[in-house]
Amino acid sequence: MFRLLIRTPARSFQVLSAQPFRSFSISAAFKFNSSLNMADSSSAQSTPVESSASTTPAPPNANAPAQQKQQKQQNNKKQNRPPHPNAIAAAANAKPKPVKKEVRILMLHGYTQSGPLFRAKTRALEKLLIKALSPLNLVPTLIYPTAPNRLSVSDIPGYEPSPNSQSGPGEEKELSDSWAWFRREEATWNYRFIGEGFERLAETMEKVNGGAVVVDGLVTDQKVGEEGVEEPKELKGVVRSEVIDGVIGFSQGGAMAAMLTAAMEHLSPGHPRPVLTAEHEAWARQIRDANKGQPLKFCVSYSGFFALPPELGWLWEPKVKTPTMHFLGSLDTVVEESRSRRLVEACEDAVVVVHPGGHYVPVSKEWVAPLVGFIRGCLERYKKEEEEGKKGEEEKNL
Repeated sequence: MFRLLIRTPARSFQVLSAQPFRSFSISAAFKFNSSLNMADSSSAQSTPVESSASTTPAPPNANAPAQQKQQKQQNNKKQNRPPHPNAIAAAANAKPKPVKKEVRILMLHGYTQSGPLFRAKTRALEKLLIKALSPLNLVPTLIYPTAPNRLSVSDIPGYEPSPNSQSGPGEEKELSDSWAWFRREEATWNYRFIGEGFERLAETMEKVNGGAVVVDGLVTDQKVGEEGVEEPKELKGVVRSEVIDGVIGFSQGGAMAAMLTAAMEHLSPGHPRPVLTAEHEAWARQIRDANKGQPLKFCVSYSGFFALPPELGWLWEPKVKTPTMHFLGSLDTVVEESRSRRLVEACEDAVVVVHPGGHYVPVSKEWVAPLVGFIRGCLERYKKEEEEGKKGEEEKNL
């Protein structure tokens, strides 16, 4: 047996951050194993047959009962023999089997998309994320809700009515699967229907945290334990998360992800209570209760942007301390870079990754690598802070 190892040159990407950030590289290794099995052949030998007349039976062994008794005594001694000291030490030092833990992540689609469509576009990212987190004993559950505001043809950017169209104003047919988290008013830049968007997220979080089964990224009305409802195969034996751990969003979904992160942080215990309008108070209470008062552990925004309406100013004061990662496309012509940079400035210690593409989510390995490293770091940091907090509480009670 021999092994041939070939390494390809690593590919790199540009990372911009106020803090030092380790670069990632991808290398491919190919292993080749060969083995050869030889089978021995032997010729058959014939045995002479004696006549029954000349065959005499063998005399019985008089010592057989004594030999059997001796063998039984030896076997009993082996069974009663104490284990070897080395075996005891090995058993004491044996590491327990690592416990796998679930990580729940909301996936928020962009303007004119839907949950299933966003999952189809990011399926490669989902597979790589699951594979990369597996060695860390983390099992991600990605949840793809669909925004509540349905769009019509005239709402699509770049839409122009057909010259032969006989439909009057406002009579355009609705698209079958185009949705938005909110609608921006061109004159005032206020966000209409944003309350409905947050209410949809609250409903999704409440269902998932209440035990609803997630199938292919979609939340069902079934719960584990009900008649005929089984736990998903990938989550059997996994310690289930009790809350939503993080959020990933694209474009308008990226802006929504940042606003959700900020709101859940400012509304969590131990933070000053922000002053909200009556409209915002309703959905703010819903999302807080849906995640059991717990803030998110991380936020990732792809081509996201800063929410401009003054009535949402409470989201950014003070700055968001929850770890955030921002992917920007150097060729993005849909979202202005200044709007994305302003969102970065509203977050403390934000990590910025610039990819040489346009307005989309890069799903190749070199761009999923920093995402995996970021999520891993956030979860390890949260675990450390949680352990330190418990240790501090125990010391106070002594």
